[in-house]
Amino acid sequence: MKRGDLVLVAVPGAFGKPRPALIVQSDLFAEHPSVTICLLSSHLQPTPLFRYTVEPLPENGLTVKSQVQVDKLMTLPRSKAGQKIGILTDQQMQEMTRLLALWIGIAG
Repeated sequence: MKRGDLVLVAVPGAFGKPRPALIVQSDLFAEHPSVTICLLSSHLQPTPLFRYTVEPLPENGLTVKSQVQVDKLMTLPRSKAGQKIGILTDQQMQEMTRLLALWIGIAG
């Protein structure tokens, strides 16, 4: 499980239904018992500063157009992160890094 991987997670309040999430935590902390993610949603919003749109491709494992919800950043036990379904490209992760920095107030 690495930064940029898309995995399935079941989070409280999501009716127990597994949903995709993007791992955004640095690989330097791969042995840490928790992992930081952003949830994905197929309910698209016109908010490009904190919702990153991803088209479904074989590489990412998504079946519908979805958005990474930068405003839905959460940390959960690594054991709650399930099966890897795909991965984002390096270019997509560069954009995600920019959006995350903007969201948490450390963008230059």
